[in-house]
Amino acid sequence: MTAYELGQRRVPASMLPTLAEIFKVPVDELLGKPANARTGKRGPASKLQQHMERISQLPKPRQRVVMEVLESMLAQNR
Repeated sequence: MTAYELGQRRVPASMLPTLAEIFKVPVDELLGKPANARTGKRGPASKLQQHMERISQLPKPRQRVVMEVLESMLAQNR
């Protein structure tokens, strides 16, 4: 078993879009939420979910730039 499987290490949140793309699954599924029970709501995807999908379609260098900007903005609000 690896350290990830044993819970000794965690995957950085910034890697979730990349992992979701590699495994061809939504980020929610990586977090343990089944596709049909993501929010419990029906209807269009939230604005944040739409943006995450669009970001995951960007080339890797652009994804990194977006993540750096987001991390910087979130750090300012701590």
